[in-house]
Amino acid sequence: MSSSTEAPIDRASCLLSVVIPLLNEQEVLPTLHARLQAATAGLGGPVELLFVDDGSTDNSPVVLQSLAAQDPQVSLIRFSRNFGKEQAMSAGLMAARGQAVVILDADLQHPPEHIPEMVAAWRSGADVVNMKRRGRQGEPWAKRRAAGAFYRVINSLSDTPIPADIGDFRLLSRRAVDALNRLPERNRFMKGLFAWIGFPQVTLEFDVAERAAGTTKWSPRQLTRFALEGITAFSIQPLKFATKVGLLTALFAVALGLFYLIRALLLGDAVPGFPTLIVVILMLGGMQLMAIGLLGEYLGRLWLESKQRPLYIVQDYWPARQFAPPQQDRP
Repeated sequence: MSSSTEAPIDRASCLLSVVIPLLNEQEVLPTLHARLQAATAGLGGPVELLFVDDGSTDNSPVVLQSLAAQDPQVSLIRFSRNFGKEQAMSAGLMAARGQAVVILDADLQHPPEHIPEMVAAWRSGADVVNMKRRGRQGEPWAKRRAAGAFYRVINSLSDTPIPADIGDFRLLSRRAVDALNRLPERNRFMKGLFAWIGFPQVTLEFDVAERAAGTTKWSPRQLTRFALEGITAFSIQPLKFATKVGLLTALFAVALGLFYLIRALLLGDAVPGFPTLIVVILMLGGMQLMAIGLLGEYLGRLWLESKQRPLYIVQDYWPARQFAPPQQDRP
């Protein structure tokens, strides 16, 4: 991370930071900015609108710089390339000045108009305000089914319950943000980390809006990889499952061997040959490869952690002008 975001930050001067990770959202940014301004105008304190550009290749950087020039509330972090949404959220949380921080997507599926309601829940004592989707209307049937299956699987494996149908749209208090910023891992499954830190939490419901412009940046392959990273980041149960499968397979092999031995001794039947042998070999080989693959997933993540590379590299950082220290006259 560049030194610009590591400089001391005066957090007492800002009531709320809104962190918006984005990738190639040039069409929607002016509308998003206008709605954020309207939604946060009556909160009774300074607000920072922190856009984190995750290596956009369209005109998003130019649009964001224009917004920063017009609005002193706008802060902008621009990555040197695309590092991923989890890293963009981490960068936003690290740089946010607010006593509370809201995270929302740039595509306006997370309506900014819910921010005052979230702030009211925070002022009532909640450290984490989760925003739960009332439904997944508009999403393909297969995606809805896959999302439901993912939450069932990860909650059956993980020791940390992860609420279903709660995405990245949420509010975090300053102490919750500070707790997240102290977590050092590189494999950052943020939905799990939000749940892991604990603190008093409340859940509000909202209706997911239609994407304002553009298309989703998540392909089925990326979603599958994201789900696998979430499971391996918050559970070692797959490794235990591989051990159990291996034990059951060994017991089955012993039982089957005894069965054929007794059958041959008592009945004189010949032991089945080639087909049985091929089936057993393929079954054992498949299970071994599965276990090796699971070990490889965990070892690969250990390897990435051991290199201690930064989560992201900041190319440009423009802090909000309303929080910039005043210029002193030279003697």
